[in-house]
Amino acid sequence: MTTVNTSLEILPFQEAIEFFANKIRLPSSGWTDIWQEQHSHAFVVAGATADSLVSDFFNALKRNQAEGKSYADFRKDFDEIVRKHGWTHNGSPGWRSKVIYQTNMRQAYNAGRYKQMVKVKELRPYWRYRHNSVEHPRLEHLAWDGLIIAADDPWWQTHMPQNGWGCQCEVESLSRYEAREAWEASGKNGPDTAPEIEWEDRVVGSRGSNPRVVKVPKGIDPGFAYNPGRAWLEPHTVPPLTGYDAVLAER
Repeated sequence: MTTVNTSLEILPFQEAIEFFANKIRLPSSGWTDIWQEQHSHAFVVAGATADSLVSDFFNALKRNQAEGKSYADFRKDFDEIVRKHGWTHNGSPGWRSKVIYQTNMRQAYNAGRYKQMVKVKELRPYWRYRHNSVEHPRLEHLAWDGLIIAADDPWWQTHMPQNGWGCQCEVESLSRYEAREAWEASGKNGPDTAPEIEWEDRVVGSRGSNPRVVKVPKGIDPGFAYNPGRAWLEPHTVPPLTGYDAVLAER
């Protein structure tokens, strides 16, 4: 198993590279033009409507990932791509480039980790949620830290990291012995029961072409209530990319 990396930089490994490389590149007016599981199969940059611009961002991220480069390297690529295309984007260059880099690289890492954990699920049937410290931690994510839940529990379908913008939470697999040792050390006599999901209505896409109200589990940012690895490995669970018929046909 690949060692979990808790730093801001995402170390490449084959499963993560495969996940990202297989994405189809699509133009978009906003990040919510495609939704949740669809992001495991398509690459978009909010507001990047030209194919050449989207492809340049995709290729820069793919190259940085394959070569194990850092965010600082992508930041240079970002500035060069923006100048080349004369792209006007929301937010400062530093903020926007970091959001693009971290979200894509973390989700690729998380999807790759999921694929690894599924392969050894019979030997390591429990998964433990791990919250990694950030300057302003989400209280719900802190509350989930250390939970040991069966790998097959439906809770993981909506709560598998990344669970929000900038979220650095992770999940680690445990053998039966490791899990029992951990819950007994906490004074428990078995695995945790998955927390009850409290749904709330949120508005998304207000700056894009498809504003709407969606239901989101409390503690998870809109658009992140899905398991990126499961969506990748089980494409039949992913809603079709409606509205992109002509683009998909051309691809």
